Amino acid sequence: MKDNETKPLLRRGGFTFKQFFVGHDRCGMKVTTDGVILGGWTDVHNCQRVLDIGTGTGLLALMLAQRSDERVVLDAVEIDGAAYLQAKENVQASPWHQRIQVFHADIQDYAEQTNEHYDLIISNPPYFPEGTDCRDEARSRARYTHILSHHNLLMYVDKLLLPHGRFAVMLPCASGQSLEQLALSMGWFTLRRTWVSDVPDKPAYIVLLELTKTPSICHEQHLVTHQPGRQSYTEQFKQLAKDFYLAL
Repeated sequence: MKDNETKPLLRRGGFTFKQFFVGHDRCGMKVTTDGVILGGWTDVHNCQRVLDIGTGTGLLALMLAQRSDERVVLDAVEIDGAAYLQAKENVQASPWHQRIQVFHADIQDYAEQTNEHYDLIISNPPYFPEGTDCRDEARSRARYTHILSHHNLLMYVDKLLLPHGRFAVMLPCASGQSLEQLALSMGWFTLRRTWVSDVPDKPAYIVLLELTKTPSICHEQHLVTHQPGRQSYTEQFKQLAKDFYLAL
């Protein structure tokens, strides 16, 4: 940020980005570095309509709105009532409120009722297996895989996606590999696969996948977020987050 530019006012109860604020004090899942990675990594080229499944705070929809052409329309679906209301507030306070619509719905109901189809669908889906302890019911609803199985998620995405469309998803490595193998068995192809590590000498802890129904060759990469010692970000991460993080 240049010296003569006004820095955004930091607010409590959420996370201040360069062009928008995300309140998350009433959501089971907060703004995380992982979410920012997915929002910065996802390819938004050649999109006219985008769907965010399980939008939570609305972070991913807001990031993709900032990164995409002003003609791109974004829909976001959230099942939890408190998160839905907070996502609506975050969207209404953003520069892109006319392009984003938030729906309070289960993705199954939404998929059965909507007439829309999408060029791009993005999701940071549930990933804790059933039985894992969570602090509260909202966090449980946001994260447990028994709420939305990978098979059902892929079925709903397939129903809503245009033939040329793409599905971007982020999961812990073991869950991501399981979802990818399931997707391949259901006729999907992996277009991109990116493993994410905290530091260079640590194994990946999450994987980003871009899936499509169009036959494709997979492009595989490895993203490291921090320099050794975790004192500073890598150039790889800075390129993803530089348009969003105030410190970059």
